[in-house]
Amino acid sequence: MVGKPLATIVSAGLSKFGRREGLYWRELFIEAATEAFDRCPNLDPRKDIKAIFVGHMGESYEHQGHTAPTITDWLGLTPVQGFRLESACASSGAALRCAVMAIASGLVDVVLVGGVEKMTHRSTAEVTEFLAMASDFPFEQWNGLTFPGLYALMATAHMHKYGTREEQLAMVAVKNHKNAAINPKAQFQRAITIEEVLKSRVIAWPLKLYDCSPITDGASCAILVRPELAKKFTDTPVHIIASAGATDKIGVYEREDLTTLLSARVASQEAYRMAGVEPKDIDVAEVHDCFTIAEIILYEDLGFCPKGYGGKFIEEGQPEVGGKIPVNTSGGLKAKGHPVGATGVAQLYEVYLQLTNQAGPRQVSGAEIGLTHNMGGSGASAFVHIYKRGD
Repeated sequence: MVGKPLATIVSAGLSKFGRREGLYWRELFIEAATEAFDRCPNLDPRKDIKAIFVGHMGESYEHQGHTAPTITDWLGLTPVQGFRLESACASSGAALRCAVMAIASGLVDVVLVGGVEKMTHRSTAEVTEFLAMASDFPFEQWNGLTFPGLYALMATAHMHKYGTREEQLAMVAVKNHKNAAINPKAQFQRAITIEEVLKSRVIAWPLKLYDCSPITDGASCAILVRPELAKKFTDTPVHIIASAGATDKIGVYEREDLTTLLSARVASQEAYRMAGVEPKDIDVAEVHDCFTIAEIILYEDLGFCPKGYGGKFIEEGQPEVGGKIPVNTSGGLKAKGHPVGATGVAQLYEVYLQLTNQAGPRQVSGAEIGLTHNMGGSGASAFVHIYKRGD
């Protein structure tokens, strides 16, 4: 039996992702929040919203902390209570989890949840340094390991253990660029070929340029309410029927098996139990494909295919729109973009569109149950949410 709703999404918004020159992150968040408010005319933000939860990884990009009150100020929502959550690239996944808990606890009835990051005005070297703060400083950062290097270790381990090939990694990038090309909010609007991926310059072998998610500006937003109140705000509610999180050792060097993401496995198993569903019941999923190998490993750890079968799963076209379980119909982090603090709720935005039949040419026919997986760093944190289309 499908689980009872913990909270209900009545609206969502997303800024355009990409290089957004001349704007502060607060302005990007206003863009996302404005869409969410416009989608929900029955919502009076100043009267109805009782708490704000926002994911924001780093103050370094704009030398600006104190994120939550900055947002309440610029949205005109002071003195509403606000909370900033940080869990590296899973920051807005953490914000979403806290927002769900706040509603499920009965303490608040209506919350705004979202995430934001402004990254492209910084150099690649600066962004690499800021992102590396999500890894282990004395044993990874200090010794020159960046995130492409860490995920390259996972990729080579997976290739050695299961025979995964570079071409299969490339297929993930091709699929996600194909989806992004028909997503007007995505950073990259162009399809690519396997040959282009394989010929792109090596970043950390076997990962090449097109195996890596880009540096991105963007913001995401959603309005969550107590399920009993949903009909007051919308005729197309999306219920959150599971919310789970888990952690792993922060240092990849400490893990027993580089071919698996423990936090994803533990969080997804708890989410499936809570929702009363199995992996085969998922109609559409957004997963954290910061690098193409991550998506392949997540096919396995989220239960979409057996362990070691991830490369064949993409080769057979099973995560394509029209396949067994369409994955990253938005274009994913790889092609939609990865403004790290915004990513978790951006995944929710895509599932919300899919379950309310608003995804346009990338719509998954008959989608009723969706899943999002958002992780921080090299998988040291993960948050999994499961959604069901409302009646």
